[in-house]
Amino acid sequence: MLQNNYRLTLTLSKQFPCFIGTHTRLADTYYKRHLKCLLNSSKYSNFKQIHTMGSMLCKEYKTTGKITPNPEQNSGAAGSYQSKCEKMQAVSEVVKDADYTEAVAVCKASEVQENTMKQVDFNEDTSVLLVKQHGRLHAIGSKCTHYGAPMQSGALGVGRIRCPWHGACFNLETGDIEDFPGLDSLPCYKVDVSDEGQVMVRMKRTDLEKSARLKNMAKRNPKDDRCYIVVGGGPSGAVCVEALRQEGFTGRLILICRENYLPYDRVKVSKSMNLDIERLQFRDEKFYKDHNIEVWLGVSAEKLVTAQKELHCSNGYVVKYDKIYIATGCSAFKPPIPGADLENVKTIREYADVQSILDLVSPNLNVVCLGSSFISLEAASFLVSKVASVTVVGRDSFPLKAAFGSEIGARVLQLFQENNVNMLMNNGISQIVGNDEGKVVEVQLLDEATIPCDLLIMGTGSKLNTDFLVDSGVRLNENGSVDVTDFLETNVPDVYVGGDIANAHIYGLAQSRVNIGHYQLAQYHGRIAAINMCGSIKKTEAVPFFFTMLFGKGIRYAGYGSYKDVIIDGSLEDMKFIAYFVNHADTVTAVASCGRDPIVSQFAELISQGKCLGRSQIENEANRQSWTTKLLEPLPKVR
Repeated sequence: MLQNNYRLTLTLSKQFPCFIGTHTRLADTYYKRHLKCLLNSSKYSNFKQIHTMGSMLCKEYKTTGKITPNPEQNSGAAGSYQSKCEKMQAVSEVVKDADYTEAVAVCKASEVQENTMKQVDFNEDTSVLLVKQHGRLHAIGSKCTHYGAPMQSGALGVGRIRCPWHGACFNLETGDIEDFPGLDSLPCYKVDVSDEGQVMVRMKRTDLEKSARLKNMAKRNPKDDRCYIVVGGGPSGAVCVEALRQEGFTGRLILICRENYLPYDRVKVSKSMNLDIERLQFRDEKFYKDHNIEVWLGVSAEKLVTAQKELHCSNGYVVKYDKIYIATGCSAFKPPIPGADLENVKTIREYADVQSILDLVSPNLNVVCLGSSFISLEAASFLVSKVASVTVVGRDSFPLKAAFGSEIGARVLQLFQENNVNMLMNNGISQIVGNDEGKVVEVQLLDEATIPCDLLIMGTGSKLNTDFLVDSGVRLNENGSVDVTDFLETNVPDVYVGGDIANAHIYGLAQSRVNIGHYQLAQYHGRIAAINMCGSIKKTEAVPFFFTMLFGKGIRYAGYGSYKDVIIDGSLEDMKFIAYFVNHADTVTAVASCGRDPIVSQFAELISQGKCLGRSQIENEANRQSWTTKLLEPLPKVR
């Protein structure tokens, strides 16, 4: 008996390092000994009639760590990684039946075919998404944890699924989030098939009526004297601090936020200006306290001394760090136009910016938006129904021309004109005229015309916040960006950089590093940096994905690179189209869409698998979308 107990303890300690301690070993031995009796009892008799289609254990606690993926195993996309804190407590999880609901028959197994998805009702409040791949059934949450998109209409890849709206990616085996936007993972449920051919689902009672799951977070260990610092309270920093705890970091963890608010959803700042900060924030104060994450609000980094591993902060503190992640983003830029310093000349970047704009909004207000960027257009779209007039002044012939080309740009121009926005293209502002009170009253255009203006919003670019890195030893590029490795480490060991300021490789056709200010990419960088800071190895393999909403029309875009032609499928007039951007080598570098989900998510998944799309595969209108079947083909082998 002692020998058997020793073998069991040795096995458990190798597979589950968190099982350390005499009481834990004795408990697991006890559970193992009585497992057979428990399963033979009447309380558990329903399990006798079930054929296992996967693990009998709840898959949400599975971890892959640094184990080399088995090519025969449905383990998600190449390089997928789950948290080291999610150790699967094999014996005790099965025994704790009270934590789970009774098995519920949700449909017939024959209704879920190979490589298909089916949404079913677990009860009147909770729905489940069933997915079958490689002969195995998976059951996960049915709504994206970002904005609640229905995952059943998402892009199904090999071992994972992407949100149809904004491209967030989740592992089928665990429900873990692998690409962004968003923070939380999907709930993952036990699923089996009975002798009668019914799909039986059980879920943790704590997951009932929930559409999101927080991955296990490590607890602070007072004996762990390491200190990790995350600089930047934007989406990248917010993900990084959570991921560090999820990856097992138990030392001191500090999040430094320049703004006076906890990390929040910046995407909504220009789209929905009237939202309260509480509705925008990712987490509340209690969350950070519960997980021992020190949040310094209203504090900025002033100087980094890498030789001594010190960060000098604006609150007067100098903090010694073991590793540091820097994601300070950028600040809105005002061009040097005479009068730019007048009152009522605003930029939009932070929550405080939109609050100052809303304080001015009235039915008699004349608003001018300089620039035909996403920020200017989103602000114009929001304000036009609330003020007397909105005028957009842009230097290109069409808005968004650089990103989408002339055809789509022309349709966007028409959309704004249809919604009563004055569009002055091929123009600019030469002077901002103010009154005796120092407030703007009109603007003079490059063509010497003048228009009344009570509020001028500048959407004219941004400046990277990296001045504090000068003379730090971290090499800066001319534009202020920082070159990083595929693991987001800079030229200085233990200094990691991500988000807008990172000049990093992306997954796709781009061979050189690129500096992209995407919300989704920033969050992804935060996760990858955390994994590498905790001692594991994970390369950046994200596909750039961005989105906007203009007068109720959602436009998605995935990919990166120059293009020669734009192939339009669908109707621009009806705002239901797909645009394929093709380069000189006849390769599709990017795809955009409006009203045609989930095609952009499908393209992002295709590129993330290391596959590509050529002109010949989309030229024929009759089968232009047949390329999507490539998503379910085996992943290419890498030698």
